[in-house]
Amino acid sequence: MAAAEAQPPDRPLVASGLGKTFGEEDGRPVEVIRSISFSLGRGEIVSIVGPSGCGKTTLLNLLCGLLPLSRGHVLWNGRRLGSVPPRMGYMLQKDLLLPWRTAVQNVALGLQINHVPRRERLEVARALLDRLGLAAFTDYYPSALSGGMRQRVALARTLAPQPEVLLLDEPFSALDFQTKVLMQRDTAKLVREENRSLLLITHDVEEAVGLSDRVMVLSRPPCTVVAEHPINLAGDRTDIVTAREMPEFGRYVHTIWNELDVH
Repeated sequence: MAAAEAQPPDRPLVASGLGKTFGEEDGRPVEVIRSISFSLGRGEIVSIVGPSGCGKTTLLNLLCGLLPLSRGHVLWNGRRLGSVPPRMGYMLQKDLLLPWRTAVQNVALGLQINHVPRRERLEVARALLDRLGLAAFTDYYPSALSGGMRQRVALARTLAPQPEVLLLDEPFSALDFQTKVLMQRDTAKLVREENRSLLLITHDVEEAVGLSDRVMVLSRPPCTVVAEHPINLAGDRTDIVTAREMPEFGRYVHTIWNELDVH
């Protein structure tokens, strides 16, 4: 097991000088990520935005050990990343629900893999679906659910094993505006109420500003962090609609869009 290193106890995830180059073994290297350093605080929501194709998904895959690093290192609770870290949840743009399992069975899948007793895992799954407004749909198969419902089931499945840190890769991008805002609200509530940490990849600058405590802006590849914005919006940060109506919201969005256009 990797040795523990110095890391603030309130920072479950720390990335230092991360870099990724593909094709080195073929003698035709393509540098995608040059150098990225940041940390994720406990209970913090951070969004990462950047030009299309800049390496955002690659970054998430480096952070959780699905891709090997070319340079730098990642610490999870003070330990160097060696394999997929424990207490980490990863949610993709596609819901990837198993069509032969009902909603509650899909949510309980991770708990089943971890050998949680059947009654306990189904209780956890039903409670999460209830919190996400799907109590009446627990026994429905994915084919009978709308796109927004399917994403709620996927979110519940990600939360069921009680991850400390969530990595979300554009999970709401395919949804209509109304459903997207509702999903953003539900996600913010579940994360903030339970003091989880969330790192979100998104192309939607308004989504990033409305959800996040901090927004990081990446450059075109080989990408680096070109700007970082603490988001200070008054009031309930789970009230996404009200947040969008604040004057500061528009100023943040305008500033970040300009940085994306330049970089």
